Amino acid sequence: MTREELKAAAVAMLDRAYVPYSHFPVGAALECADGTVFTGCNIENAAYSPTICAERCAVAKAVSEGHRDFVRIAIAGTGPDFCVPCGVCRQVLSEFAPNLEVICLSGDGRELATTLSALLPHGFGPGNLEHAQS
Repeated sequence: MTREELKAAAVAMLDRAYVPYSHFPVGAALECADGTVFTGCNIENAAYSPTICAERCAVAKAVSEGHRDFVRIAIAGTGPDFCVPCGVCRQVLSEFAPNLEVICLSGDGRELATTLSALLPHGFGPGNLEHAQS
């Protein structure tokens, strides 16, 4: 999938977002190493904490289908700023791909390309648990 196709897939998910409270739709498209792409949108809940972000929606779909080798993600919003993943999404993505390429889009189509390791320096990962059993 080309970069532009991945971005378009994320933007296409904006219409599927369920955002009656924040009115802040987010779409994501997560590309696996084998080229498979899983999309997601944010799904809000009146109780707030059960809300799921678009990025975690895409990760859950991918992992539930047996994919864990992620190479890049595009994240789209409708606002004037770049739509960057929240801290929880950064942590979840880091579990599988600490060096993931992250493409953050603004509502007017501008992009900010970065890496997950730049967004989450010193992230907590499986290596942090190696000595927990000692």
